[in-house]
Amino acid sequence: MLNLERLRTLDALARHGSVSGAADGLHVTTSAVSQQMAKLEREVGQQLLAKNGRGVRLTDAGRLLADHAARILSQVELAQSDIEAQRGQVVGEVRIGAFPTAARGLFPAAIAALRADHPELRVHSRELEPEQGLAGVIRGDLDLAVVLDWSNKRLPVPGGLTQVHLFDDVPDVAMRRDHPLAGRSEVDLEEFADDDWVSWPEGEFCHDWLMFTLRSRGIEPRIPHLAAEHHTQLALIAAGLGVCVAPRLGRGPVPEGVALVPVRHRMQRHVYAAWRTDADRRPSIRAAVEALRAAVGPAPRSEP
Repeated sequence: MLNLERLRTLDALARHGSVSGAADGLHVTTSAVSQQMAKLEREVGQQLLAKNGRGVRLTDAGRLLADHAARILSQVELAQSDIEAQRGQVVGEVRIGAFPTAARGLFPAAIAALRADHPELRVHSRELEPEQGLAGVIRGDLDLAVVLDWSNKRLPVPGGLTQVHLFDDVPDVAMRRDHPLAGRSEVDLEEFADDDWVSWPEGEFCHDWLMFTLRSRGIEPRIPHLAAEHHTQLALIAAGLGVCVAPRLGRGPVPEGVALVPVRHRMQRHVYAAWRTDADRRPSIRAAVEALRAAVGPAPRSEP
């Protein structure tokens, strides 16, 4: 009889593409992955892995069994969801990921509420970019991801996932208080055509959005400074090194000397939660979504 944990190891290998990736995803050592695969090969009587340079690849038999393993594990997930739903108790474990400002702005209140309301539920959280969060849910590394897209640039969500809207986050433009536009009640992005910009690192969804948005307004942006952390971006603005888009979620105290001005043509970040559809009935996921919704407080107001 096939061992479920060994099928889970094979599934992780197929999804991650390497022994080290599977080990990271399963939170075990690489030797543990190799041992499980050796036992699985003995069980089925066929070679499932073959050397591929310094790594490994699945053989034809390995790919065939991996396809079955994915379907079996999905059915196990459905069975667990149905059992949890029938029992109606929020117990066990839930693994949540969120992009940085959501992790800072939502996780402290949401996770504290889950701990208080459901003491038998273990919550594990991670800070991940939106694409990484969705990939983690698809791979099974996460149960729930808090992700975002923009009103003019959507984030593709793969099939097999359920998503629910949490709220919309309205960002402002941050600039030094001595900037000519700092005293305005509203600004247009076109008015910053001659400014340097501080942006997120290249390759991140929000950086791609900023480039797309500015270019759609006829601006070829100058971006000499890249920073993943919003507080670092605002510190650069306070030093007079440019302007940036400053979302309100998780923003916290703004450095002295920085002004925040709303954009006339309103920009919005759509924030939502996503999870595997086959886990839809799990009370723990429903409880986590409700806790995230409750953690959404009033967005910080812009400061002139």
